This record gives sequence, C-alpha cells and structure tokens, in this order.
Amino acid sequence: MTMGEKLTILRKRKNITQEQLSEILNVSRQSVSRWEMDMAFPETEKLIKLSRLLECSIDFLLKDDMQEDPIHDVEISANDCCQFIRECGYFFLATSVDGQPKLRPMGMIYSNDMNLFIATDKRKKVYSELLNNPFVELASYNLNTRKWIRITGKMAVESSNQIKEEMELIYPMIKQEYIDHDEIFFIIFKVMIEHVSIA
Repeated sequence: MTMGEKLTILRKRKNITQEQLSEILNVSRQSVSRWEMDMAFPETEKLIKLSRLLECSIDFLLKDDMQEDPIHDVEISANDCCQFIRECGYFFLATSVDGQPKLRPMGMIYSNDMNLFIATDKRKKVYSELLNNPFVELASYNLNTRKWIRITGKMAVESSNQIKEEMELIYPMIKQEYIDHDEIFFIIFKVMIEHVSIA
C-alpha cells in the first residue's frame, strides 16, 4: 500500500476532508490531493504533523510493506466512486446477457452524496440488458495514478426529476440531445453498490 493510499484511508477514518487537512497543515488542498494520488510527497515537517494527527508512525506512512494498523474494509462512498471515475473521464459497464459478458464504455455518472447514478438511452441495448439482469460491474482506470476502481452492484431505474435536473447541470449534452419528444428515451439508473475496490 502506498503512502497516498494510507493517507487517504487514515484521513477518512478521522472524518477530515482534504480542505480541513490542508488548513491544519497550512498547505493547499491541491497539495493534499497530490499526496493522496502519490504525485507528490509531504515535507518532513508535514510528515511529523500528519503522523501525530492520524495517530500512526512516520515509518508506517513511508514504507509500502508496513501494516501497523488494519487498513482494510474502509468504506468507499458513492462520492469517492464518482470522483474517481470523473477524473478518469469514462468508465466501463459490464452486463451479462444469456450468460455471456458484455462490456461497453460509458461516460455519464453522478453522485448525490448517498447514491451513484448513470444515464443512458432506452433505444440502446444496454437498457433492455439492465432490465433483464440488473447485476453489473463498473470499472475505470486512472492513467495518472495507475489505479483501477471496480464497483459491483445492482441497477434500478431512477425516476426522480431532481436527479435528472442535477445530471443535466453536469452534462449539458443531455438537454441538447434529449429535447421535446426525444426526452422519453433518456433514462437514469441508480447503482445499488454492493462492493467497491480500488487498487
């Protein structure tokens, strides 16, 4: 496990946001984000403060092979999943049709803090596939951090107008593509997350 992964997990255990941690350490939020993505490294002074704040040794943070504290089974939120995938710019959705896997690239994903949502078109095969077998896996790869996310779950049609409006704000192409009568083809699915792994 890398220093960035340990830092992320320990920070979340303390219920500290990246912004709060940046204020405590007197650095920018971008600095904290870069540390957690293993794109930069904290200075010695900051490492000392981090070890005190997160209640772990500096050696534990620095050495990849040290497992001083059980750091598994930390809950990864729907927001964490969404942020990871949006940084990647795309994700793959795997469905199962007649016992055969089907994989396709997707783009529109959203989280409202509690749940994860994806959008598609009722005229696409994926719509009928999800209705026939709602069990799916989503996956995405971040080229910068070289990490994968895998999300296993079950899909359910989401009919909330609020979720639709929030997705339209993030993805203006929804309004451009689905106007007037074509709007009946636009569909949102809620991802009922069963398991998430980032590696």
